[in-house]
Amino acid sequence: MASGKNPLFDTATTLGKIIAFLGVSAICGVLVAGLMVPAAAVTGSAANGSVQFFDSLPSELTVTPPGQVTKLLAADGSQIATLFAENRTQVPLDQMSPNIKNGIVAIEDYRFYEHGGVDPTGILRALVSNARGNKQGASTLTQQYVTNVINENLVSQGKDAEVVLNGQKGVGDKLREMKLAIALEKQYSKEQILQGYLNIVFFNTNAYGIQAASQYFFSVDAKDLTLPQAALLAGLVNSPSYYDPIAHPDNSIKRRNLVLDSMLEHGYINKQQHDDAVNTPIQLKVNPPKQGCQYAGQAQYFCDYVVHQIENDPAFGADKDARDQKLTRGGLTIKTTLDTRMQGPAQEQVDATAGANPDKWGASLVTIEPGSGKILAMAQNTRMLPGQGKDFVTSYNFNVDRTDPNGNDLGGAGGMQPGSTMKPVTLAAWLNEGKPTNQIVNAAQRRYPANYPWKSTCGKVNGFYDSTVSGSDDLQNDEPGWYRPMSVREGIYQSINTATFASAAGLNDFCDIQRAADSLGMHDGEGKGQKLDLSTLGNLLGGMNVAPMTMANAFATFASNGTYCTPMSITEVTDVQGKKIGGQAPTCQQGAIKPDVAKAVTNVLQDVLTKGSGYNIKDNSGQTIKLGVPDAAKTGTNQYNSQTWVVGYTRGLATASFFGEALNDPSSRIGRGVTVNGKFYTSVDGAFIAGPQWAYYMQKVLGLYDHGDFDAPPQNLITGGSGATPPSGTTTQGAGGTGSQNQPAPLQTFAPQPPPVQTKPGNGKGNG
Repeated sequence: MASGKNPLFDTATTLGKIIAFLGVSAICGVLVAGLMVPAAAVTGSAANGSVQFFDSLPSELTVTPPGQVTKLLAADGSQIATLFAENRTQVPLDQMSPNIKNGIVAIEDYRFYEHGGVDPTGILRALVSNARGNKQGASTLTQQYVTNVINENLVSQGKDAEVVLNGQKGVGDKLREMKLAIALEKQYSKEQILQGYLNIVFFNTNAYGIQAASQYFFSVDAKDLTLPQAALLAGLVNSPSYYDPIAHPDNSIKRRNLVLDSMLEHGYINKQQHDDAVNTPIQLKVNPPKQGCQYAGQAQYFCDYVVHQIENDPAFGADKDARDQKLTRGGLTIKTTLDTRMQGPAQEQVDATAGANPDKWGASLVTIEPGSGKILAMAQNTRMLPGQGKDFVTSYNFNVDRTDPNGNDLGGAGGMQPGSTMKPVTLAAWLNEGKPTNQIVNAAQRRYPANYPWKSTCGKVNGFYDSTVSGSDDLQNDEPGWYRPMSVREGIYQSINTATFASAAGLNDFCDIQRAADSLGMHDGEGKGQKLDLSTLGNLLGGMNVAPMTMANAFATFASNGTYCTPMSITEVTDVQGKKIGGQAPTCQQGAIKPDVAKAVTNVLQDVLTKGSGYNIKDNSGQTIKLGVPDAAKTGTNQYNSQTWVVGYTRGLATASFFGEALNDPSSRIGRGVTVNGKFYTSVDGAFIAGPQWAYYMQKVLGLYDHGDFDAPPQNLITGGSGATPPSGTTTQGAGGTGSQNQPAPLQTFAPQPPPVQTKPGNGKGNG
């Protein structure tokens, strides 16, 4: 409430300015010394020189928005997490209760609406009070606002050590504050200054500004503060620690009642309102803010991945410190690709996969949208902090690379051995050379000596399988009955190692395998832009570490008929004013893999689920789990049965499902003779645990995106053209679920007729 102005002390008038100037220079040079420093510290020469000193002080104050909370949002706008150095949310003055506006003016500066930034009357009053032994400050709300702005600017620049607190101020600091306050009053209205003050002032280490304080102490918005609540908060700013209602409730209530007395004295409330408020006990409803991805309401590790991406992006600052400042103080709104409709089922599924999990097996799911690269879901069966519902605690993200291509940290575990989920890369190279899926290769060949005549235009092929050499073995399959000629198609869906090698041996150029992997965006899970080394034979079977997100995205390229898209997680970043300052857009390359090649790969991978290693994805009753829509997948297991996979897709969703040892060397434990979630496994195969995890999850979410028929591949990539009747016992049927037009014609024979095939779906060497 404003009372009539005293023209003698109104610094908005000419006389007022003169008196204010004298009050700041002469009085501050002599009298104010009694308020701020020992009298001996201010001499007559200091007083005489104060006019010149005052003139030399800056008169402009840069008022920048104080640090605010950054919000990280899912695609539907729901909040994933908040990030902040200071928990602050700015609100306009009309969104603050009149009680807090009146209370802060009454207790801190009841002449706020009368002075022009500096209150000579208040200075004289404080001088007299201090002379009587009663300590009293003389800073106006405007001066306090100036101090807060200066300190906030220093903190935002990382100059915390230069912050000067009230008790540390010298004469020069106080004079500077006064001059800036006078200038500020000329630039801003009283309402703007009061709004700025209430948004910047410190209430508690958990609450900066009135909105955060209202939420922290009472779990209400600033506009809804009652009179007793507002009076308590208004009293708090004088000494947030001493008047803390949590730690010192007695001190707090005395201060609150003093505020109420001041509000009554200056006409902001009547006696009845005063008495009712004084008789109201402190009723706190503390709501501690939780910041950072470790407290994310959903998708902790996706959140962490997004934060790392911004920290690594020069668009958000010259270095990591500057980007962290923008993240934690900039009040950004980060909109992401996360689909909450999928994230919930993904998290539920990975948590259910290993159950209580005393052995700390890792389980993860990550889904990418084919044709856009959007990361739709990312989950794993761990938590970032103890006590969050899981005993398996880690900060490492199972699903992403350890570093980005430039070597910047991404928080990832560095990938796992993908096993036989790598075999479709060799299949893609085979098809890219125009060779058909139903061509027969000699999967009976197990010996590939060091001098084997691989056809390579890009250098030497490294490695060998030769039992005649000490320390080496011939190439092995997982089961003994598969060393025979078979179609390339069967070699993939039954996951036969010797068939993959026979396909590689039949290529016109072994280097086409490397080219296919590169086109699919496949790379080492360590990151740093390091490609997979597919000139080494063992890596054809998944010997190098690859992150699940990389695998999901590679298979998404097949699902989108050869269009490769860079994975993306951030759709838009806006600053506190709502201005767009960053974000990612789909970055796609059509024909990264020839469309017909991708269609033919999909056609073969459909057979994996209908009659191959994926047929062993079963429920507890022993029934194969079927999605009921066109789907394609590949299973995979490393040689220790400690890292197992299913990577599969529909037209609209590509998901990598992982189960196994996620953090340590894969040889550190063997996945044989183990009990997981109450079930004993002689050996863990990709189809056995990662498989149901993939299938159950996909059943829940597939209807959210395109799940129609895959496009049919050209006949020449299935049979090599209209050919003769296939040899007896060979499998010629194409993938199920794509319509009769996808059923290949009888294959042409390119090798001696094989013996009859095994009719029961087998595991092959890939262990599924």
